[in-house]
Parts: sequence; C-alpha cells; structure tokens
Amino acid sequence: MAYDLITMGRIGVDLYPLQTGVPLDRVTSFGKFLGGSATNVAVAAARLGLATAVITRTGDDPFGTYLHEALRGFGVDDRWVTPVPGLPTPVTFCEIFPPDDFPLYFYRLPKAPDLEIHPGELDLDAIRAARVLWVTGTGLSEEPSRSATLGALAHRARSGITVFDLDWRPALWSDAARADPGTARPFYAEALRHATVAVGNVDEVEIATGTREPHAASRALLDAGVELAVVKQGPKGVLAVHRDGESAEVPPLPVTVLNGLGAGDAFGGSLCHGLLAGWDLETVMRHANAAGAIVASRLECSSAMPTPDEVAAALAAGAVR
Repeated sequence: MAYDLITMGRIGVDLYPLQTGVPLDRVTSFGKFLGGSATNVAVAAARLGLATAVITRTGDDPFGTYLHEALRGFGVDDRWVTPVPGLPTPVTFCEIFPPDDFPLYFYRLPKAPDLEIHPGELDLDAIRAARVLWVTGTGLSEEPSRSATLGALAHRARSGITVFDLDWRPALWSDAARADPGTARPFYAEALRHATVAVGNVDEVEIATGTREPHAASRALLDAGVELAVVKQGPKGVLAVHRDGESAEVPPLPVTVLNGLGAGDAFGGSLCHGLLAGWDLETVMRHANAAGAIVASRLECSSAMPTPDEVAAALAAGAVR
C-alpha cells in the first residue's frame, strides 16, 4: 500500500506528571503516553484521516510492547517498528510550569534504539511511494541513523512531499556538537538538499542556516534547496514562504497553555494534511496553528492530537476553549 505519510525518527514513553507547577522531585504520580516527535506527527496525521506509518526502533522490553499497542490503537502502521536487543526503550520525563516552561529529561542511554535504524533495513520502495516522507534532525545525530536518514532522502529524490523537521535537541547530540552546533550544519545542509519542505523554530533554523531572523532564515532555507520554508515564531505565530512567491504570516490561536510539549507535532501532522489537501498556504498555517494550540491546552501529547471536528471548532471560535 502507498501511505499518505511515513515518518522516521524518535519513539519512546513519555512519563508526564499529573501535578502541574510541581518540581519533578516532588511529583507523586505520572501518566504514561506514547511519545517521540516523529511518532507523534504520525499520530496527529492519522487523527486527521491520513494513512500513516512510522519507521523507528524500540527496546525488546515491556515498554516496547506498550508502544506497539499504542501505535495500533491510534491507527498508525507499526510494521517498521522493530526491537533492538540489549537497548532499553527510551523514557522521557518533563516538568510542567505553564505557560512556557516545560523542561525535558531524556533517558536514552547507553543509546536510543531509534538511532539504530540501519540503511539496509529500509523499505525504500515504500519510502519513495509515500505521498509525504517526514524525517528529523535528531535522526542525523548519530550513526547508523544518520546514514539511514540521508539514504532515505536520497532514494526518494524529492518525489512527492519530503519534509525535514529541523528538530534540534542538543541533549541528543554528541558533546562536540553541543559545544559547537555549527558542526551539525553540514548534515542539515545535506538533508535540505533532498527535502521539499523545511520546518523549524527560530533556534532550529539558526542551526540549519546560521541566522535566526525568520525572513532571512526562510530565504536561506529556500536557497538550500527546499520549496517551502516554515519558521515557527512562538507567540509571534508562524511564517511560511514558498519558492513560487506565495507567503503567509499567521498569528497563533489564543489558548490557555497547560503543556506546550507536543504542540509542534500536532502542527506537523496538520501541515502534512493541509499540503496533501492542496489548501492555500494561509489556510494550511491557520489549521496547523489551531491543531498545535489544542494540544498545548492539554496535558498529554499523542492522545491529545485533535480530530478534524475539534480543529474546525477552534477555528470557528477563533480560540481554543
């Protein structure tokens, strides 16, 4: 089958505190959720009606079993989610201090299984046939995932929509890259050469282009090879610029933020949905902003991804209620 969307990258278990505004050392209870940015994007798109699958790896352990069950429950194909013996399934904790402070604590040692995606294991025919392929910056952080990510992009050869989520998580890179983020830029440049869409916040576009000013960064991303540059500006909204000259700068939808984590993944799933639907750029961005705002108003990430009716209601109301 040809999928609407195949994502490739992180997966793990999110353990989120059920008390907000409480430091992690004082939290007494947690909720367990499917997590990982690429995986959440697949869930978000599935909620909006797309046929999705994810390429990733887990530990051969009970948390890995849970993630398979969760993916199937969300309607995401898990055929390319395979176990890595000897490595534990990653776990991520967060602290919740609304409206804008959500520290993350990644437990991905000695190595995350999702970085053990090997080039020779990829179903390249399915990757090329998918209407959208979504890859992430974290996938470039370490081998063999780096070669697998770049190999998938090269084989796809810009067929269909190919999205590079800039996804800069310095804690998941080497000490050298954390000390000098510029060392990651050549890998980002190679990925951009094969992508048709780039998505990132101002910190991430700076890693990719060397500039964080949104308009300059969008031009730099277009110069790097993509057809559409999407720069998320937080409270200032989102800027999208297409190579053909179309552009849109859309403010955020008003929302009372409970947990900002996962909002970007909801945005990504909606972005794929809107691009496949052929909407104009402003409509795509407004829909994606609304999807992200809905998730920001909820505690969890994957299970918080909105349905089409929920997004439509938020857009009609002009806010998330």
